[in-house]
Amino acid sequence: PNFNPTSKKRCLLVNSLLVVCVLAILYIWNHSESSTTTAAIRRQAIVKAFKHAWKGYRKYAWGKDELKPVSGTSDESLGLGTTLIDSLDTLWLMGLEEEFAEARQWVAEKLVLNQSRFVNLFDVTIRILGGLLSTYHLTGDSLFLEKAVELGNRLIPCFSASSTVPFPEVNLATAQVVAPTSGCSPVSEVGSLQLEFRDLSLITGDPRYRQAVDAAMQGLQSHLQGGLVPRLVTQATGDFVHGAYSIGAGVDSYYEYLLKQYLQTGKTERKFLGWYEEAVTSISRELLGYSVPSHLVFLGTRNGTDFIPYMEHVTCFFPAVLALGYLHGCRQAHLPLARELMHTCYLLYKRSPTGLAPEAVYFNNRRVSTQADFEIKVRLLCK
Repeated sequence: PNFNPTSKKRCLLVNSLLVVCVLAILYIWNHSESSTTTAAIRRQAIVKAFKHAWKGYRKYAWGKDELKPVSGTSDESLGLGTTLIDSLDTLWLMGLEEEFAEARQWVAEKLVLNQSRFVNLFDVTIRILGGLLSTYHLTGDSLFLEKAVELGNRLIPCFSASSTVPFPEVNLATAQVVAPTSGCSPVSEVGSLQLEFRDLSLITGDPRYRQAVDAAMQGLQSHLQGGLVPRLVTQATGDFVHGAYSIGAGVDSYYEYLLKQYLQTGKTERKFLGWYEEAVTSISRELLGYSVPSHLVFLGTRNGTDFIPYMEHVTCFFPAVLALGYLHGCRQAHLPLARELMHTCYLLYKRSPTGLAPEAVYFNNRRVSTQADFEIKVRLLCK
């Protein structure tokens, strides 16, 4: 599949986050090594790595959206200091007080939301709005809530009574919205807005934010047949564009948000649990595969009756979601699947010549034991 520039940036972000997830889950899995000393050493190594990355961002791209580490330049596609805001909660959790204070000052003095610029609703919601809200919850600092409310109000024009599928782009200053050029939006960009907007309603008491994203989620469910969703949904009608099914780019976080909305409600809105468990059942039935010769578990791609042993790296978010659900009362069978799939994701790193997992792989599931379990497919170039 081809990726647009926004998708490529998202893949790179997800990659860095999933490296941490892999390490964290393997740490829990190998609990026999979980001494206080070992935990402290690992914690220090993670903080050191973060500080190294932060130093580069501060030197070469301070206040910009993203650092391009090879060229030492920056990207300004959103104009909202994306990396800085997306890192606020991490700075706080790591106890990096000086770095946090400097970043807070930038938010207070330099973050301008009233700018005539078209931005992507999904990207701004999960990274800017989510970053501001999470930092507010951690610190209680009203600055972050004030910015979050202002941003939420500038994003709300994306939601229209004419369709349950929101417009993907909005001008932050004029409230002008733009329909997708293809007429379609990725399902993940429609079904991964709910946590942030629902939280904004919970904090402020203003129901508009929740009502907007609930309509989007309900619209998806009204067109659903079974637990799997395709990658695209039409903006005008809300109908799915049926094609290949996977849990890779374009659909990944939709499944994640089903479970997390259930948890966000204090487990009171059980429809989310039902949708999530039905999705996991469908994923296990339709997408589960095993490699040869090592019998590695993977989640492939289904296109009609054809099963394609193709898995994207972003799929490696799913073991953590399965484990989270298990910890909150979901079916016991979800945990073994999480373990086995996480082991496969670990091997994507372990068996790579560089130690970095590939963006996508084709698994050998044709009982040809003389071949490797998977073949690396190179898709993105570093910049």
